[in-house]
Amino acid sequence: MMIFMPPALLAWHRSNQASRRLATIPGVGVITAKALVATIGDGAQFRSGRQLTAWLGLVPRQHSSGGEARLGRISKRGDGYIRRLLVHGARTVLRWRRAKPGTRPGWTDRLLARRPTNVVLVAMANKTARVAWALLRYERIYQPTPA
Repeated sequence: MMIFMPPALLAWHRSNQASRRLATIPGVGVITAKALVATIGDGAQFRSGRQLTAWLGLVPRQHSSGGEARLGRISKRGDGYIRRLLVHGARTVLRWRRAKPGTRPGWTDRLLARRPTNVVLVAMANKTARVAWALLRYERIYQPTPA
């Protein structure tokens, strides 16, 4: 299936080094990379990737009291558009991994054995956002780690 991409968007993506770096992360395409760069820039306003994911609403909501930690659903605070793009990118990566039966079981497969699919998708989106923050903040190139 071919998706129409406006020429101006592709030209901007090709001319922006940060956007090109982000597009190398599995599950992050041109649109997601552009949205991340346009929204968070170089990521300097966040002290960590954890702060970015909390700002995007990809972390559990806390209802803790008296030393008892109770975690609920994701908070859904922040930019819903970027959160949606990251979750859909995670869905694509998960679908690709399921279609490749010969791949080694990794972090996502171990998580799927214990948790529902949508919980795994949000966890993958959270991880992708943290990796994206690190690439933007430290101007590095994505290098996958062995599972």
